[in-house]
Amino acid sequence: MLLLLDESVPRRLRHALPSHDVRTVVEMGWSGIKNGELLGLAAANRFDAFVTVDKRLPYQQNLATLPIAVVVLDAISNELSSLLPLVPALDQALATLTPRTCIKVGSEA
Repeated sequence: MLLLLDESVPRRLRHALPSHDVRTVVEMGWSGIKNGELLGLAAANRFDAFVTVDKRLPYQQNLATLPIAVVVLDAISNELSSLLPLVPALDQALATLTPRTCIKVGSEA
């Protein structure tokens, strides 16, 4: 699965997802782009899912219009040490993820 990590997600999280092709917003050259346009770019570039810690994103965007899924990581912070415990649940969620959906993974999922 081709995943795009939001700027707010530590890029080192990619190493915990070895079965996926993971890119970051920064390495794609999309730093500073607002979420709506960013999701459009991700969809146009055939990403399967956008991974973020922005809990407001699902309420701010119309995900039904994009052929991409969104995964919101819900942790105490966006530090790698807080996100790594979510990786098993993230992998499980990615296995059944469908386009145009949003899944929350974490403490309140």
